[in-house]
Amino acid sequence: MRVLESVLALLGDAGIPHMLVGSFASGFHGEFRATQDADVVIDPTAESLGEFLDQVSGEFYVSREAALDAFARRGQFNLVHFETAWKVDLIVRKDRPFSRVEFGRREPGALGDLAVPINSAEDVILSKLEWAKVSGSERQLTDATGVIAAWGDRLDWEYLDRWAEELSVSSLLAQIKAQAGL
Repeated sequence: MRVLESVLALLGDAGIPHMLVGSFASGFHGEFRATQDADVVIDPTAESLGEFLDQVSGEFYVSREAALDAFARRGQFNLVHFETAWKVDLIVRKDRPFSRVEFGRREPGALGDLAVPINSAEDVILSKLEWAKVSGSERQLTDATGVIAAWGDRLDWEYLDRWAEELSVSSLLAQIKAQAGL
């Protein structure tokens, strides 16, 4: 956790808008599960990314080439902490309508004593469903089901249905909604 807190603080210092996603976000909104890495969506400028890479280079392994390539193609790169081998995947925000809306909906969260932007419960579900569609991973569906079970009727179902249709994951949403008993 200390490693992730350090990365998030350095992103803030470099002025890079970001949000915690993946298993940490699904755990925040649903059921926590142990993980050996963290996923963070970032929206840097070329200048802020360069500043960030300079800051992390002593404490983390990072390929500057991979980071700049990820920035150019809106992909992802990772940091590996030298001391602990803990990994943080940094995902450059995609340039598509859902990703822009999702990033704009990030909410305040907390990681220990550190305030951190985190994606909304609805967006955790949609992101997990997209990953499940691509990877076939049951773990992604389990994470999304956990968020639905925790939030139930407090979720914005109109938003979920609209974006599930747009992202072609409506059948997966119906499946996990039924599994959650809704």
